[in-house]
Amino acid sequence: MLPLPESLRPSAERLFADRLDLAERFASMLAEQGPERGLIGPHEVERLWERHLLNCALMVDAIDPSTGTLADVGSGAGLPGVVIAIARPEVKVTLIETMQRRVTWLEEVDSELGLGLEVVRARAEDLHGQRSFDVVTARAVAALDKLARWTLPLVADGGELLAMKGSSAAEEVDKAGKALQKLGGDDPRIAQYGVGEVEVPTTVVQVRRRAQATRKGETRG
Repeated sequence: MLPLPESLRPSAERLFADRLDLAERFASMLAEQGPERGLIGPHEVERLWERHLLNCALMVDAIDPSTGTLADVGSGAGLPGVVIAIARPEVKVTLIETMQRRVTWLEEVDSELGLGLEVVRARAEDLHGQRSFDVVTARAVAALDKLARWTLPLVADGGELLAMKGSSAAEEVDKAGKALQKLGGDDPRIAQYGVGEVEVPTTVVQVRRRAQATRKGETRG
């Protein structure tokens, strides 16, 4: 099992609570199989907890407690979708991924950990008009303007897009302003989670989708 660094244990215990053992099992699966299956780089194993698992788990601080459904677009190795499912078992999590080998991995993780995930092999665009979720997440998928076109149509009216971003977050928000408005996205804001807990806090761009945005046809533009 990939050991959890003691310096990170307080944060991990806060975020995963009594499901920390599941997070540890997922970490070990990623460490053992991730590099050879092309899910993570070989040099990522040594910083898997801080830069990946806890980095993703901190997103739960951005998720409204009333959230019932969540879709993670471009789930890849399961970051952040699997991590969120471990930390928030009351949320029905759907993982959307296009590559079959990654879909197979996600299905194996779900079977091994018993998370009750829905794994869908599809492009996000293929689900427009068919599925909607209270929250849609994405990590390192695309620039915000392009990501919004893929993801905001999947966000239920009044729901929220949570996009994990890095140092370019503010610049991306500026560039994506018109696209967000056209797609029904309101009040994009940038928040950091884990300040004082981890070395590199998690930066999240949060975009609320206007109530009645679908009814007004704003996702069709």
